[in-house]
Amino acid sequence: MSMRPDDHRRKWDKDEFERIAAERLKAEIEEEERAKKKVPPVKRELLKQRDYKVDLDSKLGKSVVITKNTPTSQSGGYYCNVCDCVVKDSINFLDHINGKKHQRNLGMSMKIERSSLDQVKARFAMNKRKLEEKKREYELDTRLREAAEEEARVKEQRRERRRDKKRKLMESEEPEDTPAQSELAQIMGFSGFGGSKK
Repeated sequence: MSMRPDDHRRKWDKDEFERIAAERLKAEIEEEERAKKKVPPVKRELLKQRDYKVDLDSKLGKSVVITKNTPTSQSGGYYCNVCDCVVKDSINFLDHINGKKHQRNLGMSMKIERSSLDQVKARFAMNKRKLEEKKREYELDTRLREAAEEEARVKEQRRERRRDKKRKLMESEEPEDTPAQSELAQIMGFSGFGGSKK
């Protein structure tokens, strides 16, 4: 400390504080080493595909009344019961459940299992079977559509035949004028009294 009375600033002993900082640093390093020795490394499961469907649209278009006492799982947004958090929109919820923090809370690492040759061949065979099934379903759909179109064509042809028959009947049943009517029509100056419909 300075001896001058007009020097009102506080002075620090740098040597003492350097010694205290070195002791604190040494204690932290020792504590970390002890913690590493006691806790074995965590063996996490490899990342795998979800076996459940993510429900994003069950609350879509519905309104919910939220009060102070409403639990977080029923409040607005999407609730993650693994991490005990609420995410406000679906995109961020998907980002959250695919993220590192959520996967660690599930007990998984972000590493992916390497596939063997047999697994890849099996997956290709499965995809080929699915493709063939879709093709069969498509063929069935086209056959059904073609059958419906053929049936509609046959119905239309039947209607046309019926119409033709009616026209022929109408043409053959033309009314024959009696001689008295034709004379009266000539006197009055016209050829007929109305339409030919009966």
